[in-house]
Amino acid sequence: MVVKREMTRRFLEEAFAGESMAHMRYLIFAEKAEQEGFPNIAKLFRAIAYAEFVHAKNHFVALGKLGKTPENLQMGIEGETFEVEEMYPVYNKTAEFQGEKEAVRTTHYALEAEKIHAELYRKAKEKAEKGEDIEIKKVYICPVCGYTAVDEAPDHCPVCGAPKEKFIVFE
Repeated sequence: MVVKREMTRRFLEEAFAGESMAHMRYLIFAEKAEQEGFPNIAKLFRAIAYAEFVHAKNHFVALGKLGKTPENLQMGIEGETFEVEEMYPVYNKTAEFQGEKEAVRTTHYALEAEKIHAELYRKAKEKAEKGEDIEIKKVYICPVCGYTAVDEAPDHCPVCGAPKEKFIVFE
């Protein structure tokens, strides 16, 4: 059953955002704990990150935002397109204007990756609307900038220059 009352809906949307951020924050904390030699603390962060994911997912479903795959892909396309056409260009220019070099770097990285994501979602949606799955063997993600490649990684990331060996593979 989808939440109908406006105030409850707004509260659930805020809760979804908060739980989503907690999920990501704890995964980042887990990675850092692992790097610093605290594998059990990393495990705790990952476990609780999953709990936050469950909370976020439950809120998302209650809000009626989970559709069929083509609808979900369309939502992905819209989100990525917004980031490419509006959000990241403005964030990047603001960071440049204010001399925030780290923010310039991270917003540039995200902008370049989001362009690829939008296109991948468009292609996937075309297939899903025909009842077909896409043909992908592997997806490679640059751990430095988020650049995404399908089936084969470049020798060096075209956005940040990271070597192929560093890419994370999703099979």
